[in-house]
Amino acid sequence: MTSPTPPAEFEGTDPPETGQTPGWAALHLFCDTLSADGHATESALRRCRADGYEVVTVEVIGHKADLGVLALGPSFGRLRQLQTELAHAGCLPRYSYVSLTEVSEYAKRVSAEMKQARLHPKLPPEGLPAFCFYPMSRRREGDDNWYRLPYDERLRMMMNHGKLGSTFRGRVIQLVTGSSGLDDWEWGVTLFARTFDDIKSCVYAMRYDEASARYGKFGPFFTGLVQPPAVIPAAPTED
Repeated sequence: MTSPTPPAEFEGTDPPETGQTPGWAALHLFCDTLSADGHATESALRRCRADGYEVVTVEVIGHKADLGVLALGPSFGRLRQLQTELAHAGCLPRYSYVSLTEVSEYAKRVSAEMKQARLHPKLPPEGLPAFCFYPMSRRREGDDNWYRLPYDERLRMMMNHGKLGSTFRGRVIQLVTGSSGLDDWEWGVTLFARTFDDIKSCVYAMRYDEASARYGKFGPFFTGLVQPPAVIPAAPTED
């Protein structure tokens, strides 16, 4: 039995190679904490860290949420447990994002050490308190269809994209997690920076890059400060 011949309009496209090293499960939660128990919330976060998971807490700026939680680790089951514990503590999710850490198909020449850093990052990075998260996808509209481009063309654009991003080394660290088939967008992008001006400058510059200007589509942005969740009131004590 022969394999079906792909339609002519898809000739020249190449899907990513299979068999890549599995990454960590990643969960972003953005919560309302007006009725939260601070002690119960901190206990839930502490237990998750004790189980070997990377957990980042963010005081969100603006009306979209009060508390942001980024948790990474081997099991989605453990992340779901954390979500349940936070809900029981009164942290009510207003937005969430589910994804996996990954090594891009365009990063074949990256060193083994850098691949490990992308698959199993240590968070949060020191000295970078400004935080931003947003989901994104690649456009597939008419002639601007990322997935109909040959691999070499996509690689060229991503190499240029990476060179532009490297100009912010030391000021901005980026964590990109894959979410195709897991959530509404294709990637989640988390930025850690020295200042919010660094985030703004980085994102603004990258918007002019061909891979973003022509093929990028972006979801909602969440901005905040990486620090313990002081926005959560302590549980009232009995007299």
